[in-house]
Amino acid sequence: MASLARVRFLARNTGILRCLASRPILQRPPTANAANPRQFHVLQGFVDPRVKQVRHYSAREPLTLDLITQRVLLVLKLYDKIDPAKLTLDTHFINDLGLDSLDHVEIIMAIEDEFGFEIPDMDAEKLNRPSEIIRYIGDKEDIYE
Repeated sequence: MASLARVRFLARNTGILRCLASRPILQRPPTANAANPRQFHVLQGFVDPRVKQVRHYSAREPLTLDLITQRVLLVLKLYDKIDPAKLTLDTHFINDLGLDSLDHVEIIMAIEDEFGFEIPDMDAEKLNRPSEIIRYIGDKEDIYE
């Protein structure tokens, strides 16, 4: 909103701004203006903000199969319909844990959120065990050990 207000101000008051720009900044010598740069910028107009907002990104942590395994098992253990005591790498979601297809879809969505990429429906239908999910993510991220 602030930038929109500035644009409107500049659009409506171009005559005043031209008049101000053609006048000397102050009736002082140029060295006095250079000594106080803040006043110089204020008189020039909206030149430079004091705080520049910049985002700094870093590379993500390198994945290993052990890290993928830990993250997948953590996501599955936090799912409310899975008993953590029954969960192993070879546990079948539907046959061993008694989950239905909607639960399977929710698990796949939680895995997608955890790892930050989408799993196509054709591939998601084949991921019925934690070991299959781990292998799929490893293949997708080109991690082989």
